[in-house]
Amino acid sequence: MIVVDNGPEFAGRFLDEWAYRNKVELHFIEPGKPVENCYIESFNGKFRDECLSEHWFLHLPHAREVIEAWRVDYNEVRPHRSLGNLTPAESARNLRAEPVLYSP
Repeated sequence: MIVVDNGPEFAGRFLDEWAYRNKVELHFIEPGKPVENCYIESFNGKFRDECLSEHWFLHLPHAREVIEAWRVDYNEVRPHRSLGNLTPAESARNLRAEPVLYSP
């Protein structure tokens, strides 16, 4: 499932067809309620401010290179306060290492 807002980039037929072909459910948040998707709204703001607004992309390969470098920094280098000053990669490794307690 992908949670999306009601922006025009998510309301088109192309995305709907892609989701159907790939067995991905699209869940649209209630119009005017960005708090229903607050994590991605926060990420989108950081991505726009720190990457997209900082670069003038010359061509698609250049955009891919710059965005990949930002993604690696965001996920593997930069600690996040919301994750106890761990990187997302460190946090994910810790979650995988924790035993899952199950009681029937």
